[in-house]
Amino acid sequence: MLYGDLDFRYSGGMQSRRFILKLVCPDRVGIVAAVSGFLAEHKGWIVESQNHADPDSKMFFMRQEILAESLVFGAEELRERFELLASKFGMDFTVSDTAVLKKVLILVSRQGHCLDDLLYRRRSGEMEFDLRAVVSNHEDSRRFVEWHEVPFHCVPVEAGNREGGFRAMDEVFERYSPDVIVLARFMQILPAWVCEKYPGRIINIHHSFLPSFVGGRPYHQAYERGVKYVGATCHYVTSKLDEGPIIEQDAFRTNHAHTVEELVRAGRDVEKAVLARGLRYHLEDRVLMNGIKTVVFD
Repeated sequence: MLYGDLDFRYSGGMQSRRFILKLVCPDRVGIVAAVSGFLAEHKGWIVESQNHADPDSKMFFMRQEILAESLVFGAEELRERFELLASKFGMDFTVSDTAVLKKVLILVSRQGHCLDDLLYRRRSGEMEFDLRAVVSNHEDSRRFVEWHEVPFHCVPVEAGNREGGFRAMDEVFERYSPDVIVLARFMQILPAWVCEKYPGRIINIHHSFLPSFVGGRPYHQAYERGVKYVGATCHYVTSKLDEGPIIEQDAFRTNHAHTVEELVRAGRDVEKAVLARGLRYHLEDRVLMNGIKTVVFD
């Protein structure tokens, strides 16, 4: 297909390399026209476009996928050329390249169902990410992780020396420099300084439909309250326990006959699916922060 002075082929059935432009700015007239005009000027072929104007915050959110081969320059130059337009509209923006896999670090304790699910999705090619390592405060998952040829680090977090444990854990974080840290049923509360050091880069799966039943033993709390729906929540981690911006949620129906053990068993399936979807949205740059909420272009 001839597009300007570029000759390239685009197959809608195959995922071609994309540049993803994601931005947030104060809402005003002309944003969409300005961005699309900028991309058209540089012969950028938009293959996916989404935007949202929030009436409460008066902020505008946009995500554009541009076919990489339609541009004569790379992601870094796209970033540089977009700076002038971004300054004019007060945009906070990022440009990512789908050819560059995001670096992921997974944290887990003893319950391995969410970790196992993510390892399978990665191994099967269903989700693509650069898994740098798995970190745990227990040895339980070592053999399975190393079977996947992924480095495994056991860093104990002792009750009498939690600070020392997390300082040692942060040394592992710094060594691998991950784009995102995934708490796949990591049953320890992160210190505030860790949350503040990696803002918007730590994702957690909580086994309840937040904001209900924060903290520990949420299935037991749900059972005691006799709720009719029990769920799971994928959210960003902040220094406030289980109050970070929510990325994804799902729930399942329960009734008076279900035991706590049955809720836990059914909940594991929901937890795996919710965490996988939430992580996928993050990896694909589909999540934008809107205060304590998120805008998710799914």
